[in-house]
Amino acid sequence: MTHFLTKASLAALLALCTIPATVSTAAATGPQTNFVVEAQYHRPIRGCSPMHAVRKARDFGLRDARITRMSPRVVVVAGRERRGWDRITFANVRGCPLIRR
Repeated sequence: MTHFLTKASLAALLALCTIPATVSTAAATGPQTNFVVEAQYHRPIRGCSPMHAVRKARDFGLRDARITRMSPRVVVVAGRERRGWDRITFANVRGCPLIRR
């Protein structure tokens, strides 16, 4: 019985300690932070996310990579290489597979 009471009191203490922490954190966040959290965790991106496409283009050697066109089928990222301007086209599906370089 004492083992049960210690566990119950510990759970109640933890529950009471977390209430003030969540209220102050929620009040400190701005509207854009809330939107970013909603976009990342509540609404999964089914296609190729723009950040993922830019990251992959940088891995392929593109500097100053930016998205120039995004459609339901393709994501086009343009940037600079050693030889000059270049663009990479990714499919707008999960994993961002490379279509054309």
